[in-house]
Amino acid sequence: MSEQAPPPPERAPASPAPQPETQAPPQQQRANGGRDGVILEVTDIHTYYGSIHALKGISLQVREGEIVTLIGANGAGKSTTLRSINGLNNPRKGRIVFQGKDITNDPAHSIVKMGISQSPEGRRLFPHMSVLENLEMGAFQRTDRQNFKEDLDRVYALFPRLAERKTQRAGTLSGGEQQMVAMGRALMARPKLVMLDEPSMGLAPIFVERIFEIVKEINQQGTPILLVEQNALMALDVAHRGYVMETGHIALTDDAKALAKNEQVQKAYLGMD
Repeated sequence: MSEQAPPPPERAPASPAPQPETQAPPQQQRANGGRDGVILEVTDIHTYYGSIHALKGISLQVREGEIVTLIGANGAGKSTTLRSINGLNNPRKGRIVFQGKDITNDPAHSIVKMGISQSPEGRRLFPHMSVLENLEMGAFQRTDRQNFKEDLDRVYALFPRLAERKTQRAGTLSGGEQQMVAMGRALMARPKLVMLDEPSMGLAPIFVERIFEIVKEINQQGTPILLVEQNALMALDVAHRGYVMETGHIALTDDAKALAKNEQVQKAYLGMD
């Protein structure tokens, strides 16, 4: 989840000029009346690490029912964007609105309680605690304990392997299994928005495919997702819309399928000539 105060990043590849926000997917246009249904709106935020100007006017939206992805090179500011939203590094300028409420300067624990949950980069599990205990930590701030078993059953349905290993120490799991725990822990908060930070990082290809299948399944169950991902090809394949970040700003935004076909995006981020 965290992004250390970065050294000056390498110069990012040239990108086309920014494009305006695209319309929601057709199913969302019908459900929410076109551009209505915005659950998260980030407007012109500027975030710093000390004197380092990490985010230079980021604006983005996530609507009900969407998967929105942030792609870009290392040091572009993707994880810092999530840290700005979740209250770990409040922006000095700009505005963040969640479900109509300004959360720009709210502390992280309040933002979690309002319904934004995150699976952080690097998983960040409690390695000496069991799988079940790690999942229980995701529900720490909840007051509706009567629904705990229902949500635990949902996590086990999404990740059957976790049910098999619920008494095993989280630190002894494989990388893919640990990622499942991190995502399951985020879901145990019963979130209204899930943020996923590099869920495929360091995983074997078979786990990567499964993780992205589960991302789609979580979304299909009704949870909007903001996805930060180095694997741009997979991210754009599951997302409705995408934002391309370069050195602290949005270089391009479009429908995910259109971004995947964009020649400059293909060369810079998809490894295509």
